[in-house]
This record gives sequence, structure tokens and C-alpha cells, in this order.
Amino acid sequence: MNPPKTPQTLKPATAAKKLGIYLPAAPRDFQETELTRAEFNELQQTPPEWLADLRRTGPHPRPVVAQKLGISISGLARGGITDPLTSEQIGTLLQDPPAWLVAERSTQAAVRAEAARVKERDDARKETGD
Repeated sequence: MNPPKTPQTLKPATAAKKLGIYLPAAPRDFQETELTRAEFNELQQTPPEWLADLRRTGPHPRPVVAQKLGISISGLARGGITDPLTSEQIGTLLQDPPAWLVAERSTQAAVRAEAARVKERDDARKETGD
């Protein structure tokens, strides 16, 4: 006879990463409690007010900040941004972008264009059988 299965759980850091929130800004009970898969799914489907507020105003973790600014996480580091930013701080940067942000956005656009070119080339090769 097999023992009953224990539900899969997520550590708070993993859950925060998957939810796109900055863990230290989350409520204490979220930071200290593992979540079951069902609890995590419930948070995604019907987020409580604290989660909706964190997603809306921040502070946001680096991957979210980078995505909102249209640059890479490495670009954040090169620009000297190491701390989480709020939505208001991100908006300020976008309204009056410093030189490093303009350069990083240009770099990111070039990287995306190159990735698109390579994908088109590879798709064309697949069609011709090369």
C-alpha cells in the first residue's frame, strides 16, 4: 500500500517569483508560509487586494522593472539600478529617460531584431530542407 501523497508546495521565494512580486514587500504570512499548488492557483485566479496592489504599484522585482522599461536585467545593472522600483519611479524614468536607458533600449531593440532575423532564416531553412 502506498502512503498518501503530500501536496506539492512552493517556497515563498518561488511563489513570489512566479507571481511577479517583490517578496520583502509581501505580507509577513506570505513570506513565511509555503503554498500548496491549489493555494497558488487561487492567488493567481483571484488575487487578494495586497497582491493586486503590489502588482499595480510595486515595488517591483528586477525582471518586472526590466520588462516595464523595455531592457534586459543586465541593462538594469549597467544603468546602476540594483534596488526594486515602484511603478511611479518607472514612469518617471520613462517620461524623462536618462542616457543609459536610451542606450539600453536601443541595444534591446537591436537584440530583438537580430533574434527575429535569425528565426526567419531558420524557418526558411526548414521549409527548403537545408
